[in-house]
Amino acid sequence: MTYWKRYKKLVTRLIINNRGLTYREKSKNLGLTTLEIRRLRKDLIEVFKIFKGLDDGKPTDFFTMSNTGLRRHQFKLYKPQAPLKIRKNFFSVRVIDEWNHLPEATFH
Repeated sequence: MTYWKRYKKLVTRLIINNRGLTYREKSKNLGLTTLEIRRLRKDLIEVFKIFKGLDDGKPTDFFTMSNTGLRRHQFKLYKPQAPLKIRKNFFSVRVIDEWNHLPEATFH
């Protein structure tokens, strides 16, 4: 267990109003984000950094640009078929749907 996770558990345990609740219920009451949301946010920030040149990687190392009508924004990505279940969890595949649904204003 990481330091941050142990710290969050300790803090949620110390709050009197939350006694008797599960960790998930305590987190919800305190307004803490879930691991899934934090991971998605981190992934989207990483893709943004790749496209803006703030990271060492090039966009073509990870992604293929979509050549269909760019309906949402200029950085729309093509989602390849993932025949293996494990491939769907790769960074370059799992982030594409959420990335393509971002509004145009995100990139200005």
